Amino acid sequence: MFTSGRERRLWFWALAAVVAIYSTLGLAGRLARVLRERDLLDLSFIVGFLMVVGAIAASALKRRPGRREIWVALGVVAVYAMVVVRMGIGPEERTHLFEYGLVAVLIHQALTERARNGRRVPVPAVLAVVVTGLLGWLDEGIQALLPNRVYDLVDVGRNVLAGFMAIVATLALTRARERDLFRRRFR
Repeated sequence: MFTSGRERRLWFWALAAVVAIYSTLGLAGRLARVLRERDLLDLSFIVGFLMVVGAIAASALKRRPGRREIWVALGVVAVYAMVVVRMGIGPEERTHLFEYGLVAVLIHQALTERARNGRRVPVPAVLAVVVTGLLGWLDEGIQALLPNRVYDLVDVGRNVLAGFMAIVATLALTRARERDLFRRRFR
């Protein structure tokens, strides 16, 4: 079923992320309401955003990124920050960028690992965005069944956008890393 232990782990983590997202559907509204009443919703989102950026930066620094990779990473952070700031929605809706972005990256990595091990995977990046969009659509379908939630097709679009942005960022960072490595080897 899996081509390697790494692929199996990536699929496991993708499933764990989806389960975590779906498991909060009944709770997210109440948590957002409590945080909003205490005027902590925006601060919670900002702290979460900074934690994600910090974790990614710490991980990247372990690999000693090259100049191109650093510039691309700064560009990615700037684009995410601009999208987060300019989206005319509440913080609870902005979390789609991170939730479904993570899912898309994990799926893309699993598909890429599968292709690297000799299995036919047509355009892993596109397939990852499509699967992420379908998972986001299922999320909205589940919300339609819950009394305190609503089905919102715009949220499906946000989930697809989150997956697309994450995959483009991943591909850009990978390309920059490869170019930096190539440059180091042939200096």
